[in-house]
Amino acid sequence: MARYVRVTPRKARRVVDLIRGMPADEAQAVLQFAPQSASDPVGKVLASAIANAGQTSQQVDAGSLVVSRAWVDEGPTLKRFRPRAQGRGYRINKRTSHITVIVSDEAGASDSNGRTR
Repeated sequence: MARYVRVTPRKARRVVDLIRGMPADEAQAVLQFAPQSASDPVGKVLASAIANAGQTSQQVDAGSLVVSRAWVDEGPTLKRFRPRAQGRGYRINKRTSHITVIVSDEAGASDSNGRTR
């Protein structure tokens, strides 16, 4: 999980939707060559999830891991003002994201609602 990442949640969700349900090593390859700027923080979270799965008590093979769940929540928004014409100020919202990726060694992993993704 990565919190307070300075990328818009809408843009990060596009990247997360690419890798959901993929094998972990294939998802890393997709993120490495994805042109979106949000693919860097999502790739870091995926690499961390794979490393954490390797450290568990039941030694899991990294090749058998699948991205079972992945989602992006909206974090706090930084509000800034930009000077505009005739002394006005327009508000600029700098949005942040909380990115979560869960990997498991089960092929048909389901989410919290019991749905298989």
